[in-house]
Amino acid sequence: MTATSTRIKHEVKDLSLAPLGRQRIEWAGREMPVLKQIRDRFAQEKPFAGIRLVACCHVTTETAHLAIALKAGGADALLIASNPLSTQDDVAACLVADHEIPVFAIKGEDNETYHRHVQTALDHRPNVIIDDGSDVVATLIQERQEQIADLIGTTEETTTGIVRLKAMFKDGVLTFPAMNVNDADTKHFFDNRYGTGQSTLDGIIRATNILLAGKTIVVAGYGWCGKGTALRARGLGGNIIVTEIDPIRAIEAVMDGFRVMPMAEAAPQGDIFITVTGNKHVIRAEHFEVMKDGAIVCNSGHFDIEIDLKSLGATAKEVKEVRNFTQQYQLPNGKSVVVLGEGRLINLAAAEGHPSAVMDMSFANQALACEYLVKNKGKLEPGLHSIPVEVDANIAKLKLQAMGINIDSLTPEQTEYINSWASGT
Repeated sequence: MTATSTRIKHEVKDLSLAPLGRQRIEWAGREMPVLKQIRDRFAQEKPFAGIRLVACCHVTTETAHLAIALKAGGADALLIASNPLSTQDDVAACLVADHEIPVFAIKGEDNETYHRHVQTALDHRPNVIIDDGSDVVATLIQERQEQIADLIGTTEETTTGIVRLKAMFKDGVLTFPAMNVNDADTKHFFDNRYGTGQSTLDGIIRATNILLAGKTIVVAGYGWCGKGTALRARGLGGNIIVTEIDPIRAIEAVMDGFRVMPMAEAAPQGDIFITVTGNKHVIRAEHFEVMKDGAIVCNSGHFDIEIDLKSLGATAKEVKEVRNFTQQYQLPNGKSVVVLGEGRLINLAAAEGHPSAVMDMSFANQALACEYLVKNKGKLEPGLHSIPVEVDANIAKLKLQAMGINIDSLTPEQTEYINSWASGT
């Protein structure tokens, strides 16, 4: 598809949506002061001059600010969607029409189109890849080994993607550096907990318009995303059950005041089920069979494999759309199960994703991780690398300054004390 107003190649739904996208991007920018400061510095220093960069991300108003910052830094950037249902079409149109950034993303695109866009991204022969979920990296390794020589490195900010990268390294196929943005303190403490917690419930409410107070809500997984989801669901009056496989996280959930049990025990009790594990088939056929009539099932993990929809679809006598992003599966036992957002990320399928204020820090990490890779080209070993502590702390400092919050600093006496072993009782 080629626009009349630009020669930039792209595949978006409708360029006429650009004015609405521009308005929404500007609104998001009010809550993203840290990334703005980084963009202003990038515009002066041009750290990505001559760098071909591919970003496989959720195409949202917040991602737009990251893409604009990278281009300001001199990057030859191209953007594709990391999930078929997460694209905001007006944002995609604005990035093409107003910022001349090639975007290949359409909300609701089928799997064939999604994989074609992954190939389009690799056709760009990237030096740096930002990859939510590691689909681009996995495809590069599996199908385009000859392009690895072009690659400086990749960044990853999803739990699912980090799991895949660790598996790649274990298998000896991750032969280049990858920045673990997901585990930066200014990412997972805020984005995963507060961002996922709020946006997941926002998506459920938009899709169903149900009252959460008094409902039994089952949260599968008690990582940072699960913690945030359980916390916010309780805040809205839900009775929370947590399912876990990790004994330490399970104890933590108990001590946070939640009931903990296996999914087999939770399935007959829950009114709403939310998966945030990053694993496969957390809710399966044997769970659907014992659920209450009208139980609502949704996912806020990166991929749509956490709920076994194939077995549900094979069993169902009828499937019908009852609201936008809301499908009802009629089972042979006379009961129904309602699935939201086709089992994909409910916070992006039915809502707008994380609030801009938390994505400000997450995308600051992404931008600085890309800069770190380029500055250290050829110096980093293959495998996962953490965001430098000083970078993480500086992002937090900039965020506090933007919020008008001051904190204490150590006195010389305190500095001496914490660096000495001689002082005691």
